[in-house]
Amino acid sequence: MTLRPATPADRAALYRICLETADSGEDGTHLYRDPLLVGHVYAGPYLTFAPEHAFVLDDGEGVGGYVLGVLDTAAFSARLEREWWPALRAQYPDPVNVPPGERTPDERLAHLIHHPAAPDPALLAEYPSHLHIDLLPRMQGRGQGRRLFDHLFSSLRGAGSPGVHLGVGGRNTRAQAFYWHLGFHELSRSPGGALLMGLRL
Repeated sequence: MTLRPATPADRAALYRICLETADSGEDGTHLYRDPLLVGHVYAGPYLTFAPEHAFVLDDGEGVGGYVLGVLDTAAFSARLEREWWPALRAQYPDPVNVPPGERTPDERLAHLIHHPAAPDPALLAEYPSHLHIDLLPRMQGRGQGRRLFDHLFSSLRGAGSPGVHLGVGGRNTRAQAFYWHLGFHELSRSPGGALLMGLRL
C-alpha cells in the first residue's frame, strides 16, 4: 500500500472516490445526475490549489483513498471565490428559488457552489486548517485512515498550522467514532446532526 503525494493525473480517481463515498461514507453514485459535481466541490479545488497537502493511497489496483488538506482556510476560500467558483457558477444554475427541502442532491451542491459557507474567524483563529478524507471499502479497516491522517498532520504541522477542523454528516457515525478516537472534539453541531470537529496540532 503506497502513500504518495497526489498528482494531476489522480484527478479522475479522486472524483470517483469522492462520488463513491458521498452518501455518508457509502456509494453516492445513485444520488447524483452529474457524476462530477461532488468532486467539483470536495476534491478538485484541493488538488488544484493545495497539492502540497494532498495525498493518496495506491494498492496496485489504483488509487483507493485520499486525504486533502488546506493550511489556511480563509486564504483558500478567497482564492476559490476568485478562481474556482466562477466557472462552476456559469455551468450550474443557482437553485435559490427552489425551497431547500425540495432540492435534489445536485441542486444542494449547486447552491453550495453559489453560496459557499463563510469561514468563522473565531474557529479559524485556533483551527485554521481543514481537510477531507475518503477511502473506498477495500482500503478501510486496515489502519490506512490513521496513516493518511498522520501524514497530513505532519505536513500541516511542518507548515506551521496550530489546528485543523473537519465536518462530518450526522448519519456517518462510523466516521464520527473514528475522529473521536483520533482525538478530535466537537466544536459545533447542526440541527440535522452534522458535526464540526477540531484537533490541535
